[in-house]
Amino acid sequence: MFTSVTSSPLRRAALAAGTCTALAAALLGSAAGAQASPPAPAHTPLAAPDIDGAAVKADLGELQKIADANGGTRAHGTAGYKASVDFIKAKLDAAGFTTKLQEFTSGGAKGYNVIADWPGGDSGKVVMAGAHLDSVDAGPGINDNGSGSAGILEVALAVAKADLKPAKHLRFAWWGDEEAGMVGSSHYVDALGSDGLSKIDGYLNFDMIGSPNPGYFVYDDDSRLEKVFTDWFAAKKIATEPETEGDGRSDHAPFKDRGVKVGGLYSGGERTKTEKQAAQWGGTAGEEFDACYHRSCDTLKNVDDKALDTNSDAIANAVWELSS
Repeated sequence: MFTSVTSSPLRRAALAAGTCTALAAALLGSAAGAQASPPAPAHTPLAAPDIDGAAVKADLGELQKIADANGGTRAHGTAGYKASVDFIKAKLDAAGFTTKLQEFTSGGAKGYNVIADWPGGDSGKVVMAGAHLDSVDAGPGINDNGSGSAGILEVALAVAKADLKPAKHLRFAWWGDEEAGMVGSSHYVDALGSDGLSKIDGYLNFDMIGSPNPGYFVYDDDSRLEKVFTDWFAAKKIATEPETEGDGRSDHAPFKDRGVKVGGLYSGGERTKTEKQAAQWGGTAGEEFDACYHRSCDTLKNVDDKALDTNSDAIANAVWELSS
C-alpha cells in the first residue's frame, strides 16, 4: 500500500529550484558534448596539382637530345626510339610505377609500347591516358608527339608524388609506331581482348598538345569525357572547339573501334587557323596550327609553352577527376 505525503510551500519551491538546476546542467552538458564532437565534414575529392610546365619542357629537351644523338629522329625501329622508351621507363620505374615493355613487330623492326600501372584502385574500372612516343623519320617529333608524351609523363609523376589513392585503377601508355597507322596501340588492344577492354572505363589520348600556333580542341567522341575537359577550360575562360582533324588518325581509334569510351585533347596540326580562332586563342590567322608537322623543323623551338602547360594541367585534372 502507498502512503500519501503532503509537502509544505517552502519544500515545494526548493524541489522546483533543484529540478531547474538539474535541467540546465543537462542542457549545458549536451551542448558541450555537441561542441566536442562536431559532425564529420562531407568528403571532398583532392584537387589535381598544377603541372610544372618547365618540367614538361625539360622532358622535351631530353627527347630533343636523344634525336640529336641518333640522326635527328626518334622514329619506330631506330635507336632514337629505343632511347626514348628507355628514358620514359626509367622515370616511371623510379617513381614507383609497375612498368612493362610490350613488344611487337612492324615493318620488319621491333617496336615497343611502354605500359605503366599505378598501384591500387578498382582493376575492373581502369582509367587510361596515352600518347604515341615515336616521331616520323624526317624529324625529332617534339610537338608530334613529344608534347603529349611529356605531358602525360609529368602527370604520372605527379600521381606518384601525391601518392594518389584513386578509386579506379590508373594506367598510362606510350605507344610505338603510331605514324605507320596506330600499330602499337592496335597491338595492345588486340592483345587485351574483349574481357580486358570491358574493364577500361575510359581512354584519354593526347597527340600534339603544344602546337606553335595553338588551338584548344577537345575530343567529342563521348559526352562524359568531353565535359570533364570543356568544364575545366570554361572555368579558365578558355574557349574550346570539338576536335575533328584527328578523327580516326590517332591512338584513340583502335579503342573506339572496339567500343571503349574515348576522349582527349589536341592543339592543331595541318589545318589553317581562322580569323575567329585567332580572335579567341591568339596566334596568327591564315597560318597552320603547326607548320612543322611531320617535318625536320619539329624541334624544341616548335612548341608553344603556354599551350603545353595549359593542356598538361587539363590532363591532370581529368586524371584526378575520372579516377576518383
